[in-house]
Amino acid sequence: MELFQRESNKNLLPRDGEVRYYGQVFPVQESTRSYELLLEEIEWQPDVAFIFGKRIETKRKVAWYGDQAFSYTYSNHTKTALPWTPELLKLKKQIEDISGETFNSCLLNLYHDGSEGMAWHSDGEEDLKKHGAIASVSFGAERKFAFKHMSTKETVSLVLQHGSLLIMAGVTQTFWLHRLPPTKKAHSPRVNLTFRTIEK
Repeated sequence: MELFQRESNKNLLPRDGEVRYYGQVFPVQESTRSYELLLEEIEWQPDVAFIFGKRIETKRKVAWYGDQAFSYTYSNHTKTALPWTPELLKLKKQIEDISGETFNSCLLNLYHDGSEGMAWHSDGEEDLKKHGAIASVSFGAERKFAFKHMSTKETVSLVLQHGSLLIMAGVTQTFWLHRLPPTKKAHSPRVNLTFRTIEK
C-alpha cells in the first residue's frame, strides 16, 4: 500500500519541545477501513481513574496493547497490555517507517462524539521512555488538539484529520500540556492511537 507522506520539518512548538504534524499519511479508503476494524476488533473498556480515593469510569473508552504484558499506570490505575492485533501491528510498522521511530506499545482512545474529550495533561509517566517519541494517529471525526506551555501559558492548536499522524518528541512532555477539548461540532466517533515506548 502506498503511504501519502507529508514531510514536515516544521516544529509546531515555539520552544521547549518538538511536535511535528504530518497530516493525512493514509489514503482515505485505507483510513476508513482501519477505523472500522479498530471499532470492531479492539477490546475497548471504560477508562478508570481514582480521584481522592473514588473510582471514576469515563464514557471515553480505552485499550492497551504491546510487545509483552507491560504494566502501565496513570491516574492511579494500572493496565496490562494485550497482545497486538494484526491491524495494530500493521499500523505500527507503517508509522515506524514514516517517522523513523520505534515503538513497543499503544494506548488507544475511543471518543464517541464531541462531548467526550481529555483535560490538560502531559504523558510523563515513569514507565515511558524519558524524552521518547509518542506517535498519535487519528481515525474518524476531525478534532481540535491543543498544547499549553506550563510556564509561559503559550498555546498552540491544530485540527487532527482522519488518517493523520502527529509526533511529540524531545522534552515536550516536560514543558507542555496537551488536551482534546470537547466540541459540539463532532457527532461521530474518533479513534486515537498513541504509539509509545515502555522501559522496564
